[in-house]
Amino acid sequence: MTSLETAYALDIKIRLEDEKLSPEGIATVVEEFEKDGVVYDRDDVRVIAFTVDHGAAIKPAVGYRIEYKGRAVVISGDTRYDQNVIKYSAGVDLLIHEVCVARAELLSSNPYMRRVMDHHTSPREAGQVFSLAKPKLAVYSHLVFLGSDKIPRATVEDIVAGTREIYDGPLQVGADLMSFEIGDTVIVRQRNP
Repeated sequence: MTSLETAYALDIKIRLEDEKLSPEGIATVVEEFEKDGVVYDRDDVRVIAFTVDHGAAIKPAVGYRIEYKGRAVVISGDTRYDQNVIKYSAGVDLLIHEVCVARAELLSSNPYMRRVMDHHTSPREAGQVFSLAKPKLAVYSHLVFLGSDKIPRATVEDIVAGTREIYDGPLQVGADLMSFEIGDTVIVRQRNP
């Protein structure tokens, strides 16, 4: 975090001087954690961090469960299919999950793309997560579309079709500026055109 503050030092200085922002607004507090559990608990907001599997060389990788007044959202983070995501997502209002999609011929002919795919969750695997966790709404975010000069990228429709092989519950493919209102139901608000 210190390096990040150094990288943005000029921007921070300008905002503090020109926009009269409070220095507390840029303050960073880092608290490392060693195991799954509560990392924030204040003003009815509770955040639980949990490890996820993004591959042997990419550690740590974490997901988050955010709870507020009887409601819960899980953000998978970058992950392969992982039982911890299912465990912390059971019955949540909103499960936001990453997904990576590629055409079969690309994965069978391109070892590099296969390695990228091996660090993420396929639509079918995510469908399995959703089926087991049973969220009120499953949402895809961090969409990774793999393709090459010879084999075109898969599509959003391919993501949905792969997911629907396993999961028939409520599903939304995320888009920039999309928001969610969580109550007895989950309302999706599309970005303004």
